[in-house]
Parts: sequence; C-alpha cells; structure tokens
Amino acid sequence: MTKKIQILGGARTAMCEYVGTPGFGLFKDTSAIELGAQITREALRRTEVDPSDVDHVVIGNVMQTSADALYGARHVALRADLPIETPGLTVNRLCGSGLQAIISGSQHILLDEAQVVVSGGMENMSQCPHVIRGAREGFRLGQGNLEDLLMASLMDPYCGLFMAQTAEKLAAQYEISREEQDEFAVTSISRAENAQEKGLFDAEIFPIEVKRGKQMIQVDRDDHIKPGTTQEKLARLRPAFGKDGTVTAGNASGIVDGAAAVVLAADDSPVALDREVLGTVKGWKVVGVDPSIMGIGPAPAINGLLADQGLAISDIQLFEINEAFSAQYLAVERELGLDRDKVNV
Repeated sequence: MTKKIQILGGARTAMCEYVGTPGFGLFKDTSAIELGAQITREALRRTEVDPSDVDHVVIGNVMQTSADALYGARHVALRADLPIETPGLTVNRLCGSGLQAIISGSQHILLDEAQVVVSGGMENMSQCPHVIRGAREGFRLGQGNLEDLLMASLMDPYCGLFMAQTAEKLAAQYEISREEQDEFAVTSISRAENAQEKGLFDAEIFPIEVKRGKQMIQVDRDDHIKPGTTQEKLARLRPAFGKDGTVTAGNASGIVDGAAAVVLAADDSPVALDREVLGTVKGWKVVGVDPSIMGIGPAPAINGLLADQGLAISDIQLFEINEAFSAQYLAVERELGLDRDKVNV
C-alpha cells in the first residue's frame, strides 16, 4: 500500500436478541437506519472528527428491513447530521458486510477518492418482513402464500441447504463430534460472559434509548449471552436437522439486532496526525468456496492474505474468526492449525 489506513476509533450498540425469541426484541421498533445513524454520530464524537471532514460513508447491510433502507448508507449519513454533500455506499457481503464496508472505505482512501471514511454495519432482523409474492397482480381465487424473508435468508437456494446444514456438512467432513461443538460453544459463551462481567465491553457500547412498556430505557448491554451455559445443558438440546445431527441452537450463533461503525483516515490526513489510533488496515483477502461448506471460507482467505503479506500463521498473535456455528469455526481451526488460545479471546 502506498499509504497507511488508520482506524481512528469507533463505537457499537449492544447486540440484542431479535424479537422472535420470547421476552426479547429491545430494538424491535428501532430501525437499522436509526441504529446506524446514532452509532455513526457517536463514532465521530469519540474520534473528535468533524462531520464536515468525512468524505464518504460506507455501511454494510444484508436485510433491508425498513422503507428507508434501500439506500441505507446515504440515509445513515443524513440522519447522523453529516453534510448533505457527503455520499453514501451500502454494501452486502452477507456476514462479512461490515468487513466489506471497511475494505471499500479503505479502497476509497487508497484511490485518493477520500481521506476520511465512516465504515460500519447495521441489521435489524426483528423488522424483517413477511411477503406475499404475486399480490401486485391480484388473486382470482384463494389467498397468496405468506413467505418469511428471515427464514428465507437462512437458506442458500443455489445449494439447497440451510446455513445449519452447511455446518453439518463441515462437521462430517472434518469429523467434528457433537461433544466437541458443545465444548467450544461453552468456551465461547464463557469468554463473553466473563468479559461482560468485567466490563470489557462497556467502553465500546453506546447506549440506545428505546421504549419498553410505558418507560424509556437505555440499552447498553448485550443480551444474547446466555450466562451459566454448561456442556450438560447443551447436551440436552435436540439437533436442528435430523436425529443424528450435531448442530443445535446451543452450538450455533443467534439472531441479533445492532450496529457498529469505525472512522478510517489516511495517515497523512489532518485528522490522523499526532494522535493515537485503534489500528491500521494492512490488507484483505476475499475468496469463494463451495456454498455447501460456506463456513470454511476464513481458512483460504487467511492463507491467501498471509501469502500476500509474506507472513505465516505463527506470525499472528490474535485471530478473530466467525463463529456462526461451532462446527464451522472448528473446521477452520483444523484447516489452519490454529492455537485456540489466540482466537476470539
């Protein structure tokens, strides 16, 4: 790279369980756009970057669940009080959409199209609608079929598998047992629980005000973490697909609502001079894999990026790898030969 891309800082909302889980859904009435706008405004406040210095806003978003989401990044910028001249770009790379926003923001900087970019991600799965296809033509007899777009989003029609089924395929391919998956799930949940108890997430979370009942409350705590999870409890859960399956609700990730944003800047930008930064973007790698084992993607991507950078696995001190399913992470761990103590700590 001809210039360094600095991550000046950022902020996120709490990650809240979606409304489909009884007793949850704190963000059910707060659109992804509103979450994204509030967090963009806060990221700029924390980094002390004037909104007028932002050259572009890039936001990752998969499910466009509100009327103003069709051009989501633009509406985020406007509602975050950025100048009306500031352009926005919405990107979709499924679970990697927020990462793609950082990549795209970095590319804007490398191409000298921007010096300062806000990059982020936002989703409100609670507001994902049901649709009736063909209703525009009308129905002569009977009623249309109601389709759950959230459920549809969990299925890849190309390979005909739900995401959990692709994890089952990886579990079989890499000989990953149900017990191993549950054990890793407990480790992951325990790490999150311990971090939450120690207040390690507090500084990065910006409280969002929502209405609950007749009162307004501040949402400032991830509520998807399940305290007290044990392997014995997980062992009692039924498999999601078939009696011989290994993927369960306990060793798979949940469905949550939330948003996050960071401020990127060229190292020679006035806003990046003489200040501490959160980190530096050194490079990236995007690959394609067989959709029926989609979760193995981080393995070839990491290998490719390390090759591009002239590095080896042993050179990296910490890894952050998707945990959509325990089986998926464990397959990546085996493929790369990772030390688990260096991953998602």
